[in-house]
Amino acid sequence: MNTPTFESAKAAGIETVAVIGLGYIGLPTAAILATNGLKVIGVDVSSATVEAVNRGEVPFVEPDLGTSVAGAVAQGFLRAQKETPAADAFIVAVPTPFQADKSADLSYIEDAARAIAPQLRGGELIILESTSPPQTTAHMAQVVLEARPDLSLDGSEGRPAVLFAHCPERVLPGRVMIELVTNDRIVGGLNAGAAAAATALYKVFCKGEILETDATTAELSKLVENAYRDVNIAFANELSVVSKNLGVDVWELIELANHHPRVNILQPGPGVGGHCIAVDPWFIVAADPENARLIRTAREVNDSKPQRVVEQILEPLDGNGAPTIAALGLAFKPNIDDMRESPAVDIVHKLATQRPDAKILVVTPHSKVLPKKLEGFTNITSATAEEAIAAADVVALLVDHDKFREIDTATLAGKHVVDTRGFWHIRDNE
Repeated sequence: MNTPTFESAKAAGIETVAVIGLGYIGLPTAAILATNGLKVIGVDVSSATVEAVNRGEVPFVEPDLGTSVAGAVAQGFLRAQKETPAADAFIVAVPTPFQADKSADLSYIEDAARAIAPQLRGGELIILESTSPPQTTAHMAQVVLEARPDLSLDGSEGRPAVLFAHCPERVLPGRVMIELVTNDRIVGGLNAGAAAAATALYKVFCKGEILETDATTAELSKLVENAYRDVNIAFANELSVVSKNLGVDVWELIELANHHPRVNILQPGPGVGGHCIAVDPWFIVAADPENARLIRTAREVNDSKPQRVVEQILEPLDGNGAPTIAALGLAFKPNIDDMRESPAVDIVHKLATQRPDAKILVVTPHSKVLPKKLEGFTNITSATAEEAIAAADVVALLVDHDKFREIDTATLAGKHVVDTRGFWHIRDNE
């Protein structure tokens, strides 16, 4: 177990850190570095995000983050701006969404690299935290050095070296401020001295073990972790489809099978969402499409699950006029507002498209706004859980938010219920 120390970064010549991208990973990382005594400048393209951070506020839901941001800003250790400043170290935590062909969009990383390049003098550390395909750190370094041919990777020909490393985040939304500290970290260096310098920086706050390797292995490690989880979720989701077709209760089936001492089947759901598991396996497939067959199949199984849920919801409604559907939850996991790649959003979008005559009442206890994907649909309306259930012909539980535990199951009587999370089945058996 590592013992966090501010002196580790100072010994590596790091006193000021610029964090590029103040989203779900960048802002917590900036806050935790700042609360441990480093001067941190957060950089974001969004004026609203910059203004919120400088007020000591957090523009999204993440437990305990608000306290850290407010404290760091008040003490003068954290500030935000739109322009990339000079710094001793840079942490790049920008999006890497997949494109139509399932390959990664690296344009955000490239933009960050080009903005960093003019600020360098030599000797700085640049860490890529964004989840990336293999060799993206090397690509980022190439972008920087093409803009700054007076710098180098190895200090050759009198050109000062810049250190490049990859350190993938491994945290769970809703527990980010805990897991940033307690989880082990993987640090992959691209050139000599980079891994050691990055380790020194993360020692400022990380109590977990810090494991050093090369940049490409570090990049692939994050993708492999999420592909492993995706494959196991796909097994559970495929099992739920098979069970329904055979008239078997999948929740009871899994409970019974898991009594075997070497079996631990996960719980099925409406699909897989979030910025990691729903995206990262595709980067492996893109890197080696001929051999990543199981990983591809798992992605296809999980990507097909939302349509299966839509069919379950619509099945009893044929010929019943204009139905009302209560859709409980839109986030990709419980008790947060993050809707990135959420299967629940996909399901509601498909319902609104496939049954434009249906009235869809959406319940989002952790968010006041609907995602852009659902904007413009006149048949989608926000409602409270009580309002939605009272008016609904069909109740679809899409996210198992704790708030939904307050629902009186007696209010579901006489309604068609599609419980994608086994929420009420589990409660009935507690």
